Amino acid sequence: MNIYLVGEAAEHVEDLRPHLAKPYNIIGLPWTAANTTAFDGDITADDVIVSLRLRRPGGTAPAVRLLHVPGAGLDQIDFAALAPDTLVANVFEHEIPIAEFVMARLLEWEIRAGRLQESFNPQAWPSLYRRRVPHGEMYGKTMVLIGYGRIGRAIAARATAFGVEVVAVDDSACSDAAASVMPTDQLAELQRRADYLVLAAPLTPATTGLIDAAALARMPAHAVLVNISRASIVDQVALFKALQDNEIGGAILDVWYHYPDAGDSAVIPAEAPLWELSNAWCTPHSSAWTTDLPRRRYAVIADNINRLAAGEPLRNLVRPAGGDSSRRS
Repeated sequence: MNIYLVGEAAEHVEDLRPHLAKPYNIIGLPWTAANTTAFDGDITADDVIVSLRLRRPGGTAPAVRLLHVPGAGLDQIDFAALAPDTLVANVFEHEIPIAEFVMARLLEWEIRAGRLQESFNPQAWPSLYRRRVPHGEMYGKTMVLIGYGRIGRAIAARATAFGVEVVAVDDSACSDAAASVMPTDQLAELQRRADYLVLAAPLTPATTGLIDAAALARMPAHAVLVNISRASIVDQVALFKALQDNEIGGAILDVWYHYPDAGDSAVIPAEAPLWELSNAWCTPHSSAWTTDLPRRRYAVIADNINRLAAGEPLRNLVRPAGGDSSRRS
């Protein structure tokens, strides 16, 4: 059995290798291997592919034993191109840093500690002290979470600890100590009282464009939208206008509408220049990207490869052998 690491995954050979039960041959392939057949001739039915993307428009992917996505999202996998017996698994572990990122950004939104630090001037200490500008606090605010999976639960646990009321919108989850869970048909009403609207749902046909102009109009004028899920859940033109016209207080955006493929050098993250607005805080899809995340993720991937070789059930299996090859979410 060979293990093929495609694109960014090829950078994590040493995160994977120490956890493997056997000295498998690990082969790195470029990003292009996810979208072309150029490398398929060397891949056999006994092999494993680790890749965030796999698309074969009008064709078929190699009939491997396991396609392991080194992340949670499956929207870049062409399930229809997979062989019937190819297993598909994904991996999480990102809920911890994403939840920390959301809390850090919302705390900074309220406190503006960076601005306070920049304003400090010992030469102007008397007037600076007497004219202190009040800042906000998270305590007592209401957070509406769209999606209550691993990420949503991790965010809720931390927000609740800060005294935030958390209401999650999810048709398949249950209320717990961190959040009250409501059905999706309650979203419109919940938006009207959301200080923070946090998107933590997967991108599906039902969630694509869910936050449109009408949804944004329902939010309070001071409300902050936080998107750490998928950009296309939000209508980018409507969001730009709502921010530009101060219809909502702001947006914290870590996910984008366009991403570069191999060789791309002129891709922009969105058509609407959200990053030009002072009330849009933009980051390059880095909320989960910590030094410890790959180590945790590739330990899970190695464990699944070991389980595969031993004939044991896999963790995070999203498509069993002979499963629905049309699945795309």
